Amino acid sequence: MLTPAHVQGFAQVAEQLAGSIGTVVLGKPEVVRLALTALFAQGHVLLEDVPGVGKTTLARALAASVRGQWRRIQFTPDLLPSDVSGVTIFNQASRGFEFHPGPVFANIVIADEINRASPKTQSALLEVMEERRVTVDGVPHPVPQPFLVVATQNPVEMDGTYRLPEAQLDRFLVKLAVGYPDEEAEIEVLRGAAGRSPDALEPVTDTTTIGEMVRMAHGVHIAEPLYAYAVRLAAATRDHPQVRVGVSPRGVIALTRAASAYALIHGRGYVLPEDFKELITPVFAHRVLLSADAQLRGVTAAEVLADAVRSVAVPLPDQRVPAAP
Repeated sequence: MLTPAHVQGFAQVAEQLAGSIGTVVLGKPEVVRLALTALFAQGHVLLEDVPGVGKTTLARALAASVRGQWRRIQFTPDLLPSDVSGVTIFNQASRGFEFHPGPVFANIVIADEINRASPKTQSALLEVMEERRVTVDGVPHPVPQPFLVVATQNPVEMDGTYRLPEAQLDRFLVKLAVGYPDEEAEIEVLRGAAGRSPDALEPVTDTTTIGEMVRMAHGVHIAEPLYAYAVRLAAATRDHPQVRVGVSPRGVIALTRAASAYALIHGRGYVLPEDFKELITPVFAHRVLLSADAQLRGVTAAEVLADAVRSVAVPLPDQRVPAAP
C-alpha cells in the first residue's frame, strides 16, 4: 500500500531527474516525462524523429542522470547479433567455454539508429527486451536490473535501412518524437551549445532507488472500471474501419503500466481516465496498423486513436463503465 510519503518521495525524485535531463534537452518537458514513465514502468523507449533534434542527447542524458551501467550501440548494416548479446569463447587456460557479455548487459542501453542493422541483428534485442535475459548456446544470462532500452531511428534517409517488424515495435512501451524546439528554446540552445552536454550531468539517483520506484509503480491503485475503459479503448482500435490490425492485449497491459508510473510522477497514488488519454498516442500509435486505403488517404494513427477516445464513454466516479453501444 502506497502512503502519501511514498508518493511524494517518488514525485520528488522524478522531478529531480526531469530537471537534470531538462538542462540539456530544452523545451521538451513532456517528452522527458514520458521517457521517465517508460523507465519506471519497466518499458522501453523508441525515439523516432528527423536528424539533429536531440534524440541521442535525450537518451544519453537519461543514462547520465542514473548512477549505473550504460552502453551505447551504434547499429550498422555489418553489426552481428553476437556484437549485441555477447559470445561464448573457448578459454584454453581453463579448458572450458566462457561467456563474454555484449553491450546489452547494462542498466540503460542506447541503441542508436536501430533501423540501420539487419533484421537478424535487430531480433537479438527481442528476447532481452521482453524477458530481460539473453540466451547464448542454450544458456540464459540475465541482464542487470533495472533494464531500459532507448532506441533511436530516423524516418528519413531510408535507403539501406530495415523497418522494425511489428513484433519488435510491440516490445517498446512508448514511441516518442522529440520535435523541433520552439524559438525561445532554440535560442537558448545556441547560447550554451558548447557547454551543455550529457557528459557534464551528475547522477541524480542510483539503480537501487530506480528499482524501488519500479516496485512502487506496481502498487498504484487502478479502479475496476478503468480496466474496462482501457480494454474498450483497445477494442475501439480493432473495430475501426481504417485499421488493419488493432492494439493487442500486450498493448493494453502497457497502457495500464504506463498510467501507473505516470500517475506517480504527477504525485498521485491512483490512476485517472485522463492518464489513459494522455498516454494513448505514445503507447498505442506504433501498435496500430492502418489499412492500405487509410494510408493512401493520409490517415494517421493519432487520428484513429482520437476517434477511439471519442467513441468510448469515460467511467464516472463510483460507477461502472457504461455498457458498450
